[in-house]
Amino acid sequence: MSRTPPSKARAASIRDSNIAVVTVNYRTPELTERCIAALAKERERLPRLRAVVVDGGSGDGSAAELGEALARPDYAGWIEFLPLPINGGFGWANNRGIQRLMRSVEPPRYIHALNPDTEVEADAVAYLAQYLDQHPRVAAVGSQLLSMDGSRVGSAFSFPSIRGEFARAAATRALERLFHIPPISIETDEAAEVDWVTGGSVMLRVEALRQVGLFDEGFFLYNEEVELMWRLRKAGWSVAVEPRSRVRHVGGGATGISERSWPLGCPSGLRGLARGTRRVAREAASWRAHRQTNRSPNPRSSCEGISTRPRRPASNCVAARRRNRCSSLDGPALALGSRAVAAVANE
Repeated sequence: MSRTPPSKARAASIRDSNIAVVTVNYRTPELTERCIAALAKERERLPRLRAVVVDGGSGDGSAAELGEALARPDYAGWIEFLPLPINGGFGWANNRGIQRLMRSVEPPRYIHALNPDTEVEADAVAYLAQYLDQHPRVAAVGSQLLSMDGSRVGSAFSFPSIRGEFARAAATRALERLFHIPPISIETDEAAEVDWVTGGSVMLRVEALRQVGLFDEGFFLYNEEVELMWRLRKAGWSVAVEPRSRVRHVGGGATGISERSWPLGCPSGLRGLARGTRRVAREAASWRAHRQTNRSPNPRSSCEGISTRPRRPASNCVAARRRNRCSSLDGPALALGSRAVAAVANE
């Protein structure tokens, strides 16, 4: 795989690009600090690069520790720290950072969602921006993730299906061949369009987000990027992977859970499958009705006339929202899941 640096003309264009990074810390300030330190080196090539570091309601003192670390003079002017009072989930916390950027005086053209347990290699951010510049109908492009020993980690994938999950659960290749089920994980040495890419390191086109919305906040942890990219593709956008953008990843470092051990059979995975499978959605009707009373507020019902989706069970996050403790954070657009980004787009 060739990692030839961008040409001088393209490098100049990328250098002037308005790019922002969002990373969410949850009780891993040391990893987040390493992530930001690696990102700071990218500013030599991307002087306009800025970042919002969100603390997702860690509640263990790590927000104060991180805030102190980010107050260093070399972070002044390009790092904004956004501590949240509650843990509303990974997608919810990312949306808070993305909204902050989209409402800024000069909104970025691209937003790079980056896990806090990652370290970008040289030009990783630039390669993603270059790809989006060259492919105007691509809404999301992901990096090639690497384990800390340099070996590849799954980064690009095919959409899951009910049939595929049953076949893989049977742990026999015969069923996969019988049903002509493509492999979930896609490995490639060249940039390619795929169904979805990991949210560990993905650059998103703000224009596309304004059209389809941000992360669906019904996903507390994992699979929120799958649903977002399904929505992007449904709206006519493309998704791609750019292997020249290399990012080292401490698997599960930010959550304490290995992504490989987080099955699609978990609540987030079933929710994702149900989003694209009408039959599953109908069969889940009784489950949804049971959870009606546990839904968190969703402004889509007020700003677009779209009924709210079933939400995760009541938690400290939902209870706090019900008591309006978060109203000062988000104003009229408390939860921008799915397509309800219009309120931000029009501000």
